[in-house]
Amino acid sequence: MNRVLEIAKNPLLIALVLIAALLFLGNTLSPGFASGGQILRLLIVAALLGIVAAGQNLVILGGREGIDLSVGGVVSLSAIVAGNVMNGMDGGIPLAILACVATGALFGLFNGLGVTLLRIPPLVMTLGMLGVLQGLLVVIRQGIPSGRAAPALSEFVTRPFLLGLPGIIWLWIGVGLLMAFILHRTVFGQRIYAIGSNEQAAFMAGVPVRHIRIALFMLSGVFAAIAGLCLLGYSGSSFANVGEQYMLPSIIAVVFGGTPLSGGKGGYTGTMAGAVLLVVLQSILTTINIDESGRQMVFGATLLVLMLFYGRGRGLRA
Repeated sequence: MNRVLEIAKNPLLIALVLIAALLFLGNTLSPGFASGGQILRLLIVAALLGIVAAGQNLVILGGREGIDLSVGGVVSLSAIVAGNVMNGMDGGIPLAILACVATGALFGLFNGLGVTLLRIPPLVMTLGMLGVLQGLLVVIRQGIPSGRAAPALSEFVTRPFLLGLPGIIWLWIGVGLLMAFILHRTVFGQRIYAIGSNEQAAFMAGVPVRHIRIALFMLSGVFAAIAGLCLLGYSGSSFANVGEQYMLPSIIAVVFGGTPLSGGKGGYTGTMAGAVLLVVLQSILTTINIDESGRQMVFGATLLVLMLFYGRGRGLRA
């Protein structure tokens, strides 16, 4: 019986059951909602969120109530950078990728240095960085669309690439495999769990806590930048603040996947399921004509419920 209860409380299993239930509900409300083509479109959108949530997952696993609120700004800025670098030309894609990765890593480095060297709480540091990024976007573009996606990038994101699946889904699968390898097969991954569980004990054991935490914020920036590049391919052009829609959902996806905000335990597989669940939920809310403000209220309430259900994992630090 205890084993059955343990399985029933598994966040991944709960997420999969809820996904199936929501697909059934959506198909009841709007016939064809659970069709193969619609599910494929939902997976494309979930991949964008899931890539952002990969970096968020790493920061949260590192503990100290780590949350990266700047991911939305990094997504927006990276989309604009990529659009202007490639400007609709396939030949500009490699340089756009390098520019996006460098942009995400740079702002992630700023976050990491602020948290580790200046001892600014992650919530405050990344919220301040989000404000900087939003101001920078206004100064650069003043809300005007800028740059165009290269045709090859748009095809990679939206068209079948291999076995009938678009390239972005394969990219997301690759991110999942990479995250599993990093977290469970490398010393770096073991150190992430160590500092998330007990930072002081990890430091006393010789773990370079500051370097690890800086690396986590840099990786969060890089994943957000990659998502911004893919978002450009999905939409065709970029707008200021286009990435804000990923900030709160990326946190919810991580928590729903079984990673407490205190860090130290969890993984990315559950986060991937959480991303799919949120996208399906958002699609149902759109189907029943709930506007953006209503969806944000639902997401905020969902996060509060998850905090009550899963707790904040403070027992890890006892």
